[in-house]
Amino acid sequence: MISASLTKEFEAAVGKENVFTSEPERQAYSYDSAVLEPVTPALVVRPTNSEELGKVIALCNENNCPITVRGAGTNLSGGTIPDKRDGIVILTNGLNKILEINEEDLYAVVQPGVVTAQFAQEVAKRGLFYPPDPGSQAVSTIGGNVAENAGGLRGLKYGVTKDYVMGLDFFDVNGQLVKTGSRTVKCVTGYNLAGLMAASEGTLGVFNEIILKLTPPPAASKAMMAVFDDVNKASEAVASIIAAHVVPCTLEFMDQAALKHVEAYTKAGLPVEAAAILLIEVDGHPGQVADEAAVVEKCLSKAGATAVHVAKDAEEKFKLWEARRNALPALARAKPTTVLEDATVPRSQIPAMVAAINDIAKKYDLAIGTFGHAGDGNLHPTILCDRRDEKEFHRVEEAVDNIFDVALSLKGTLSGEHGIGMAKSKWMEKETSRATIDYSLNMKRAIDPNNILNPGKIIAG
Repeated sequence: MISASLTKEFEAAVGKENVFTSEPERQAYSYDSAVLEPVTPALVVRPTNSEELGKVIALCNENNCPITVRGAGTNLSGGTIPDKRDGIVILTNGLNKILEINEEDLYAVVQPGVVTAQFAQEVAKRGLFYPPDPGSQAVSTIGGNVAENAGGLRGLKYGVTKDYVMGLDFFDVNGQLVKTGSRTVKCVTGYNLAGLMAASEGTLGVFNEIILKLTPPPAASKAMMAVFDDVNKASEAVASIIAAHVVPCTLEFMDQAALKHVEAYTKAGLPVEAAAILLIEVDGHPGQVADEAAVVEKCLSKAGATAVHVAKDAEEKFKLWEARRNALPALARAKPTTVLEDATVPRSQIPAMVAAINDIAKKYDLAIGTFGHAGDGNLHPTILCDRRDEKEFHRVEEAVDNIFDVALSLKGTLSGEHGIGMAKSKWMEKETSRATIDYSLNMKRAIDPNNILNPGKIIAG
């Protein structure tokens, strides 16, 4: 337990109203979106400015209190579950200011608690574009996006969060402010610490301010839905579009199981009789959009699409993408427990990965709905189950093992955008090497000798 005297020190640092000590308050921060056992923190602290944040981190280190930094808690791999050793949760929702949007030099500076979608909207008001769009963007925060290197529907063409981090400053374990990167397009001053911090999941430092690259928005776009009577045809169509040297803004996949749940939830008019659909959007200069859309439609027809529907206006396009963004909540309604994975493979291996997921569902007698960012090889097989059924959940665990084994055998990766956290750390050596784990552990020990920065995540030893 945290002593009363230490609690008072935290209260002196951030104000009594920003230190949460009651059991219900602390339990609210004991879990995230991963299917893992919750851990109630000893204390929850909410700094509201940089000075307070630095003081809190220094206090934690001086008193050997493990830190878990939490934005919105949408993490899907256990990255924001507190440590069992009297863990302290530091909330970033009090650090929620957009400090600058520079229209001339195309960058913005934000605090880590800024909500992703709200930031994108503010940028759009200035006639600019922030492309990263994780599925949880309506509530997820920029700090969490950087910590997990979040992706999204537009990742195929525009990249992921790390591609938009120009620089940042963060507090080290001693509460000292470290600055890296710049507001300039080019910067090779010192080590690329910003690159190191992206996807570090709070294990190496705590973000204070983040400099993000902005771009001009595309002038035009066209969205379409392709319907298939065979899953393999849909997955092969993905490979054929990329092979035609067209890079859509988005290229999304939903199988029939996902379709049925999404349509029941959204009433978007999706073809539930289809074996699978692809949702595609091309964007850019109007002439380029017309040319690329024609190539995509040709690829879809050649691959065996039974129908290709082009969105007639912005409203219809919005309806399609809202349906896709609601895939997870729609599937989550089906059973008490939803296990969402994000095994990712080279794009050419999408047909093999989709076939393997379907075989695994049959082998373990499980309901699996699959959707995801097929254009960049990032699929989300979603297992619908009930964790209270021990026999069923044991099959789920074996199925997940099997899914990762297949992804790695196809030269893929454990995670395309959800991070490693606690949920996937046991597979890290299988994808990398013992030398990689040892190197990472040595770096972690040098930076954080007391192991208080989100311990037990990514590399467990």
